[in-house]
Amino acid sequence: MGVLAALLVACSSSSPDSPAATAPAETADAPSPQPSDQFAYFAGGCFWGVEHYMQQLDGVVAVESGYMGGHVDAPSYEQVSSQTSGHLETVRVRLDPARVSYEAIAKRFFEIHDPTQADGQGPDIGPEYRSAVFYADAAQKQTTEKLIGQLEARGYDVVTEVRAADRFWPAEDYHQDYYAKTGKTPYCHSRVKRFGD
Repeated sequence: MGVLAALLVACSSSSPDSPAATAPAETADAPSPQPSDQFAYFAGGCFWGVEHYMQQLDGVVAVESGYMGGHVDAPSYEQVSSQTSGHLETVRVRLDPARVSYEAIAKRFFEIHDPTQADGQGPDIGPEYRSAVFYADAAQKQTTEKLIGQLEARGYDVVTEVRAADRFWPAEDYHQDYYAKTGKTPYCHSRVKRFGD
C-alpha cells in the first residue's frame, strides 16, 4: 500500500535499554531532550488524535506517533494495520516534569478517548487501536491504576490495558503532526471531562 493509500485508510481503518532511557529521534521542531525530561506512552485509537490533544498541554515538550507492544521489529504502518504485528498505535510524550506531572498527562489521556471501548476507538476497530498505557516505571503504573480506580468509582467500565513499556518504534514521517500539517481536526477523539473536575 502506497503512502497516499495509507493516508486514506489511516484513522478509519526489543531494546536492550530501558524504555525510559530510549531517547527519541531528533526532529527539527522539537527542542533537544534535557536530562530532566520524562517519557510517557499511550495508545488510544488512531495516534493522530492522541498526538493532537497531547501537544496542547503546557509542559509537553514533544509528541511522536509510533508503535509499541508487538513482536515485529521496526514495523511499518502496513504491518501494524494487517493486525499481525501485535503492535498498537502509540504516542510517545516527552514532558518537562517541572511544568506538568505525569498524572496530568495520563488524566488527559483518559479524557480524550473512550477508555470503555474494547478493541478499537470510535470508528477505528481492531487490535492495533486498543486502549493501553505503557508505563515506564513503577510510579507511572501506580498513577495509572489510581486514575482507573477513580473512573471505575464513577461508573466507567474501563478496559484500558496497563502494560510495561517496551521498545517504541517511531511511525513514518507522514504520520507525524498529521493534523498540524493538514489543518484538519480529529474526528476519532474529543475531550470529555470524566473525573468530575
